[in-house]
Amino acid sequence: MMHRDDLSDLHTFAAIAEDGNFTRAAARLGMSQSALSHALRRLETRLDIRLLTRTTRNVSPTEAGSRLLEQLTPALELIETGLRSIGDLRKTPSGTIRITASEHACNTVLWPAVREWLPRYPEVNVEISLDSRMTDIVGDRFDAGIRIGEAVAKDMVAMRVGPDLRLIVVASPAYLDHYGTPENPHDLPHHRAVNLRMRSGGGIYAWELERDGHEVRVPMEGTLIFDDPEMVLKGAIAGFGLAVAMEDVAAPYLASGTLKQVLNAWTQPFAGYYFYYPNRRQHSVAFSLLLNCLRQRAHV
Repeated sequence: MMHRDDLSDLHTFAAIAEDGNFTRAAARLGMSQSALSHALRRLETRLDIRLLTRTTRNVSPTEAGSRLLEQLTPALELIETGLRSIGDLRKTPSGTIRITASEHACNTVLWPAVREWLPRYPEVNVEISLDSRMTDIVGDRFDAGIRIGEAVAKDMVAMRVGPDLRLIVVASPAYLDHYGTPENPHDLPHHRAVNLRMRSGGGIYAWELERDGHEVRVPMEGTLIFDDPEMVLKGAIAGFGLAVAMEDVAAPYLASGTLKQVLNAWTQPFAGYYFYYPNRRQHSVAFSLLLNCLRQRAHV
């Protein structure tokens, strides 16, 4: 017979095992770490078996824990789907929608939509996680994500929600006065760059330039590296070198003359952001309403 605390404790165990960390699991569940540990001990005591192996830094499932998690994950998803379907019978949309997005995607696409849409539905919560890396939205229990179309996995449902984007090359007037203005990619080895370290893989972004179907990939040298695009622009403004930036982000600096654009003919637009989500998941009314809002805004 199932104990009355089993379902809660099983959900707690699944969160710890998936996150591999008590602190992250406690934050996700809104519990204290001590309450989390107590729930896990209670479950292991009732089952009379160790489910997780703890080290000073990590938590990993034992063989028994792995077997339990394999069966438990789809069961918890079915319960969540059932609760959502009951909630959908209410007249007022409710529930939490969890979305992962890059900072630029959030600022330009997601936040403007949520800011307009959310006040209409006071019983809906939207949680947005900013991360430039490609997140496993199923494994990390997100309802959806927003990324550039080419980065979205093929097994996801994807809907275009933003205009074309363009990465441009910029530099400060002082830098160009001192080092000259590059006219084509062959000039770039003679220049310095403020480089961007990609948070997704840890490598330095290699510039991708294109003109008339001819693509050139240029690894740039430089003495300054950031993992934040806004700081890359600040480095360029300070005269440390050329930089690549989203056109809309650099626009105010171009308008003020703080930065100048170069290699204009070699920077082409590309498909913008897509809202994507798992095909098999049954969505709540609140999710469908947000999806419709994003769809309508994409066609404004």
